Order: sequence, then C-alpha cells, then structure tokens
Amino acid sequence: MLKRILKILGIVIGVILLLVIALVVFLSVTEYKPADRQTADRINGASYGNEAGGTVTVYTWNIGYGGLGKESDFFMDGGEMVDPPSQEIVEKNLAGIEQFIQNNPADAWLLQEVDVNSSRTGRVDEFDRLHDVVSSNAAFAYNYKCPFVPIPLPPMGRVESGIATLSELFIAEDAERISLPCPFSWPVRAAQIKRCLLVTRMPVEGTDKELVLVNLHLEAYDDGEGKIAQTKLLMEVLQQEYAKGNYVIAGGDFNQTFPGGLDSFPVKDPEKWTPGVLEESILPDGWQFAADVDAATCRLLDQPYCEDCQLYVIDGFILSPNVKLQDVQTVELEFEYSDHNPIRLVVELTR
Repeated sequence: MLKRILKILGIVIGVILLLVIALVVFLSVTEYKPADRQTADRINGASYGNEAGGTVTVYTWNIGYGGLGKESDFFMDGGEMVDPPSQEIVEKNLAGIEQFIQNNPADAWLLQEVDVNSSRTGRVDEFDRLHDVVSSNAAFAYNYKCPFVPIPLPPMGRVESGIATLSELFIAEDAERISLPCPFSWPVRAAQIKRCLLVTRMPVEGTDKELVLVNLHLEAYDDGEGKIAQTKLLMEVLQQEYAKGNYVIAGGDFNQTFPGGLDSFPVKDPEKWTPGVLEESILPDGWQFAADVDAATCRLLDQPYCEDCQLYVIDGFILSPNVKLQDVQTVELEFEYSDHNPIRLVVELTR
C-alpha cells in the first residue's frame, strides 16, 4: 500500500513539474521582446492636427485600465482582488474617464494603464474608445503584453496594456517607443511588464522646433534599482531632445514621490508598498519638476477607497528650461474611476 501511495504521489509530482516546465517554455517563447527603440505600436490619425502655440495644456492620468476605481483593491498592494469586481464596474469607470476627458479639453493627454486586449477588462480596446472620444491624433506603446500571466490564484490571464498619448496637435508618424531597463531576470521576466517611454513630436508654429511629449510609467514593484535605472535613461532622453533645441515635457506615473510629497502625505506603514523618491539632484540646471504636492495623485490599493487610505504624490511632470510653468493642479476625483487622479499642466513655450 505504501509503495502504491508513493508511486501515485510521484506521478502527481511529475505531472505538476511537467506542467510548470511547459508553462515556462510557453512564456519564454511568447515573451514580448521589443527593440530598444522602435516606432510606436499604434498611431491613429497622424495626418492632421494643429501646431503647438505659445501656451500648451497637458493632462497626465493613470486610468488604472478602468478596473481600479473606488470599489477595488489589488493583490500586489496587499489587497485581495486580482481582477476588477465586475465588467459592469469596468464599464462604469471607463464611461467616467471618457466623460472627464471629453469635458476637459486639452492639447494633449498622457494616459497610462490603457488595456487593449486583456482578460481583466473583457478584452475591451480602451485605446480605440478613448481615441474616439477625443477625435484626435493618438499613439500607443505596449508595456505589458503576455498571453497568460500565471499569478496569483486565480491567475491574471492575458494582459495587453500600455501607455497612450492623445492630442489635438499634429503627431508625427515617427512616434517612438523607447524601452526602459527591466529589473527582472528570466524566468520571471517572461511574464513581467516591459516598461517604456512613448515619445511624440508636434511642430511649434512659427519655428523649426518641436514640442516633444514623453509619456511614461516607471517601475512599481522592484527593489528600487529599477526605478533609478529607468529615471537615469529618461533624463538622458530628455536632455538629448533639449540639445536639439526642442521643447520637452515628460509626464506620467513615476512611482516615485515628488519633492515635498512625503511632507504632505507621509508613509503610514513602511511594511506596505512605498514609492521611491525623486531628488532635485537628478535635474540639470534650468530643468524643473511640475507637481501639485498639496493634493494626492494616487492611493494605495490595499483596500477599497476610504478617507483614511494611504495617499501619495507620484504623478507629475519634468519640464525643460525653455518650458515655463504657468500652473499645475491635481483634479480631485476622490479616486472614483481610478486609483490615480488626473493632473493638469499649463505651460508657455518660450522663444
């Protein structure tokens, strides 16, 4: 009897090992491996649009793929949910996001966590939906493309998501995806996010210069080294564009708190997820951060939204010396549709 039990147990263990090996092989073969620099994955309507004027309004907003509104928590932040509570909640959140964008005209929108074919959001193409709302030029770059994310239980399944830039301005057809360093090793890397920058270019009226918008979503769940390496490459890209004489605005979810952010929203429990810290020292002379440190841009997803939630200031902008800050303000939506609030930037392009 003991031999029979051991034999059955051995067969079960063997089958499990084979399944694990098969999964690792499948993920390795299908791993998303973008080039260091390549044309944006999708560019819509890039044949028309206005040139940038003296004053430019830009929003950045991590929309949480329409699945991280006030009802949600998330397992990576210490919560319990893997997927959104329901498809109805996803549709409610997307409708709210669409309405807000429609009601707040801007020259450009820098959006993060935009799903285009993910199990968690019913395979809705959010990029197409948002592009239709704005009826503008748009570019999209994948930063997460995996046919089956095997964690946790139940697993996340297929994820196809990325960052999108929508603009009433002309977007050149050479909108570019620039890969950022990935801090994860094989085999974990095979099912991980591949972070990137989405660089779009707009002509500036009356000049031969370009307004260069850099959309970003930096590393979240690393040991800190990934954020540092990605921020270093970001600054190199920004300085290269400024050296050409261009106006440069980088915006998005840095997953790092801006100077003064921890004074306004201190970390309550260091055992839970905490952001990195952006230091003024990373900025060359004349460059500046643009962030509203008096209002929270993000909440921790260890529980659904509540008045006592852990809050952060991790979304904002970096401006080149020839871009003059006029106003930056976080729009308080109380995290109704996403775990992030939108941030509105108004700048002047100086001559």
